[in-house]
Amino acid sequence: MTCEDIVAMLAPMNLPLAYHHYAEGEAPELPYLIYVLPNTNNFHADGKVYAKINALDIELYSAIKNPELEAQLEAILDENALCYEKTEDWLTSEKMYECLYEMEVIQ
Repeated sequence: MTCEDIVAMLAPMNLPLAYHHYAEGEAPELPYLIYVLPNTNNFHADGKVYAKINALDIELYSAIKNPELEAQLEAILDENALCYEKTEDWLTSEKMYECLYEMEVIQ
């Protein structure tokens, strides 16, 4: 899955989306999405990379707990057959919720 594939997959959310972060002072109104490819977990065979596997983090930021947006995002991930783990946190300094979805995708 390429960055273009990820952007296309998340387009139905109709939320602002950026890779890694927004520049300081340029973050849009909440809610919004961030995606990151923080590392790899490649599959090796015969002394080479047999399959390129990227970690993919999708972060949903909102001012309030938003089960409807979470369900919409989870439905998109399910439709794309992505196995994910979800964690949630209140970011006190930013005064917003972060729902983090962690998964792996084959490039």
